[in-house]
Amino acid sequence: MTDFWRDCGFVLLEREENGFLRVTDDFLRAYFKRPEIRPVEESCAAERKLHDALLRNPRQAVSDKQLTELADPDARENYQIVLAFRDRLVAAGTVEGCYLNLFRDASGSAEGIPVPPLFVDQMTHVILRNILDGVADPLRARAGEFFFRPQKVTINDGHIMAADEEIVEMYASSGGFGSLGQLLVEAQTPLRTIDLDVLTVENAEMYWLRDQKYDTVLNLNFSGDGLDALCRVLESWVQHFLDVAVSIQPVQQITDERWVWHIGLEQEGTRLLNDLYQGVDVGEARLARLLSLFRLDFADPQEMRPDIAGRPVYLALSINEQGIVRLKPQNLLVNLPLAAKAS
Repeated sequence: MTDFWRDCGFVLLEREENGFLRVTDDFLRAYFKRPEIRPVEESCAAERKLHDALLRNPRQAVSDKQLTELADPDARENYQIVLAFRDRLVAAGTVEGCYLNLFRDASGSAEGIPVPPLFVDQMTHVILRNILDGVADPLRARAGEFFFRPQKVTINDGHIMAADEEIVEMYASSGGFGSLGQLLVEAQTPLRTIDLDVLTVENAEMYWLRDQKYDTVLNLNFSGDGLDALCRVLESWVQHFLDVAVSIQPVQQITDERWVWHIGLEQEGTRLLNDLYQGVDVGEARLARLLSLFRLDFADPQEMRPDIAGRPVYLALSINEQGIVRLKPQNLLVNLPLAAKAS
């Protein structure tokens, strides 16, 4: 089976019986090897001593006194951030447990999350790698990128195309040629056009050769293979975390007179569904930013809240005014109408 996303840290982790990724010393060490933490030539002796100790034992307790001994205030702040995240990982025991605790404690809101967004994206990345381990469909791997990398969406001739925002910005600023390209742009020298490849069923195998470049495009047209792949990944995400089987399918509109529950897959989608549910006139401009609606059904209605058991849950995926999708996969985990677990 093809390996992919080799830089996400998956190989540093071990699976527990429930499929979650057990936090290992090697995984923790990777955070102390980050450039923000690694000593530089100007680092003081106390900083070098602390760094060496944490590489030997990445679970070692670090006192406030040890941090105050660091001469560089930026180094102290960086250590505080990484150590606080390390403590969360160690306390949870698994990456998935840490992720769930983070958003359940914050009621699913990204505001006030006491972990840098970069670390949240890294957790999401490695969890998706775990979920998709053994999956042969490259379109699903590409769809998984939505969970941890913002996507820039363009709509041309009825085709909804999603490309990695960072890659699009890089090509826009330098034509993909780095600093040389930037100089050429500033000199107003024309650059050759670089087209990103759209993944299809016929050419999707190319993804395995470019999985860490993030330079392919996914078509999100209704009933298309790209949108179907995204649905399957969303289903797997729910199954992995909650041990609940759901079916997710795109729909063109909500005509349900008994509409009782909805979840936005990102901020714009949440606001749009809230307004539509309350009968607010959302206007054509906001509706035009809606990429897709979905219907989610529980395989076993008894796993839902009894008062709405058997009813569908509607989902929405939208772009913001800049054409960006920032998926919030935690919304599906903290907002599904699950039946209360017996204690």
